[in-house]
Amino acid sequence: MDHEGVMMSRRVLTVTRGVLALTWLLLACYCSTEALAGEQAKPADLPGVTQNRDNALPAAQRFVTLPAFTNDAVLDKKTGLVWEKSPQTTSSRWSVARRTCVEKRVGGQTGWRLPSLEELASLVDYSVAPPSLALPPGHPFLSIQSSVYWSSTRPGDDPKGSWGVHFGLGGGATFINWAHSVQAWCVHDVMNPDQH
Repeated sequence: MDHEGVMMSRRVLTVTRGVLALTWLLLACYCSTEALAGEQAKPADLPGVTQNRDNALPAAQRFVTLPAFTNDAVLDKKTGLVWEKSPQTTSSRWSVARRTCVEKRVGGQTGWRLPSLEELASLVDYSVAPPSLALPPGHPFLSIQSSVYWSSTRPGDDPKGSWGVHFGLGGGATFINWAHSVQAWCVHDVMNPDQH
């Protein structure tokens, strides 16, 4: 076999190996995706984060639209937190989302911020199967997307990203690099439910 024939054989062998490796990777990814799709999404167990899975209050009793915020905010009686009733639908990077919340006026009120992972996850109804919106049935919120929302919680001292909650995939926690743009849902600090 001449030099050109040997080179052609090597190319064919290399291409064949590459195709086999790619096929194996695709099958491995497909099988793991099928396995994940077959079971209901479960929230990640994160160190130092307590996820409240008790959804004892019906949405009609749990959530109260607040006239003091010109009906643009909702009190969660379960946590005492006040949430935007209709968060912005545009996505943004983490730093912009954080600044937007701090500068926000909802119902004439200031003092908004990006929620922690625990606070954001407290809204999740884990009994709602994906791809449905993982919020309690009958919730009063508007414009909530079946997508990831930023939290202020960072994994340790990692300067590259933050945790988020995916409301379209069962409310699971996911790490998002700060270079990406996702949704933001601002929260107001804890309030006494009897005040409003």
